[in-house]
Amino acid sequence: MAEAADELSTPLGQKTVARTRRFRLPFTAMQALAVLLGLVLVGFIGVMLFNDNPLGGEPIAHVALRTALPAAADDKPTTASQAEPAAKTAPKPPAAASDARTVTIIDGSSGKRQDVVIGASDTASGPADGDTAASTMTGVDPRLQEKSRYGMIPVVADGLKPFTVYAADADRAKAARMPVVAIVVVGLGVGAAKTADAIMKLPPAVTLAFTPYGADPGKLAERARTQRHEILLQIPMEPFDYPDNDPGPQTLLTTLNGEQNLDRLYWHLSRLQGYAGIANFMGARFVSTEPVMQPVVREAAKRGLSYFDDGSTPRSVAQTLAAGQSLPFARADFTIDAVPTSAEIDRTLVKLETLAKERGTAVGVASALPVSIERLGAWVKTLESKGIMLVPLTTAMLKSKSG
Repeated sequence: MAEAADELSTPLGQKTVARTRRFRLPFTAMQALAVLLGLVLVGFIGVMLFNDNPLGGEPIAHVALRTALPAAADDKPTTASQAEPAAKTAPKPPAAASDARTVTIIDGSSGKRQDVVIGASDTASGPADGDTAASTMTGVDPRLQEKSRYGMIPVVADGLKPFTVYAADADRAKAARMPVVAIVVVGLGVGAAKTADAIMKLPPAVTLAFTPYGADPGKLAERARTQRHEILLQIPMEPFDYPDNDPGPQTLLTTLNGEQNLDRLYWHLSRLQGYAGIANFMGARFVSTEPVMQPVVREAAKRGLSYFDDGSTPRSVAQTLAAGQSLPFARADFTIDAVPTSAEIDRTLVKLETLAKERGTAVGVASALPVSIERLGAWVKTLESKGIMLVPLTTAMLKSKSG
C-alpha cells in the first residue's frame, strides 16, 4: 500500500524513471565473460577429442622429396605410357610386418651377441629387387640367376652350376697330391669392420661365409669376391632353445611345412649373389630333423649349390641327405676359436694339420674375432714348409668326393 501511495504522489515523468532504475540484468559483465570463456574451452576440448589429426594445432608443411637417379649414358627418357605397364607387371614383395626390427645375431662360433637393426626394406625383400643391381655384381653370371618374388636367386643354366662357376681358383692337380686344409670364416656381413678385416687380412684361399643380415650384405660379399675369396651364404635355422635363442628374421623352423621353409629359403638366397654354396647358421634342431631338412638339401642340389655343415651338432643329418642328392658337401672337423685365446687357437690349428696329414683333407671353421684373424694370418704362412696346402672349401669338397 505504501508503494501505491508513493506512485500516486509521484509525477508521471518521475514514475517512469523510477521503474527504469529498478530493472536489473540477470548476470554481471564478469559472469558473461566467464560463460564465454567456458564455451571456448568446451569447444577446444571437443576439437581435441574428436579430431583425428595427432598434430592438431601444429603448423604443417608438405614438402615433396625426389631423389634424382644418375642416368647411364645410353639411358633414354621413359614416357608415362611406357612406365605404366612396367609398374603393373612388376612383382610385389609381401608387406613387412613392421618398419624396423632389432634382432640379436650370434656372432659365428664365438657366441657373442650383436643387436642389428633391420629395416622394412631388409625384412620384406632382398636387395636385388631391381634386377640390374644383382646382375652387375663383380663376376656374377646373369645366366645363373632366376627371378623370385624376393629378388634374384641361383639356378642351373646351360650346364653351368653356381658351385663350379663361383668356386675360387686353386691348383687342384697339386691339391690331389698333398694334404690340404680348408678354412671357413663364418658370421660375416654383420659388422662391417670385422668383415673388412677378414676380407683384407686373410689370403684368398680362405672361404668366407656371410649371414643374410646387416645393412648391405650384398655389397660386402661383392667386395670379398673382388679380393678373390670364395663365399658361402649362411641360412638361419632353428636351434634347440628357439625362440629364446633367435637367429633372426625368416629363420627356417621345424614347425613350418616344406613349402613355407622353402619360401623363407628363397628370401635368404636373394640377399646376395655369387656364392658357391650354403651353410647352416645355428640350427642344431633343424639340421637334426630329417623331414624339414630334406627339402632344403634337395633345393640346394637342384640349384647347383654345395652345403657346408659347421659341425656344431653331431646329430646333423645333412651329410646323409647330401650324399643322396649327389650334393657337394663338407663338414667342419674343428671349431678353431671355440676357446678364443691365442694359445688355444694355435693348439687347434696343430690338430687340423695332423688330421690333414692323416686323412688328406681337413676343414676348420672360425669366427671373425680379431684374435682369430691374427692367428690364422700367421698360421697360413707356415703351411708350405709343413707340406700342407691351404685350399678353398670347394677344392676340399671335390678332393673328398674323389678320394
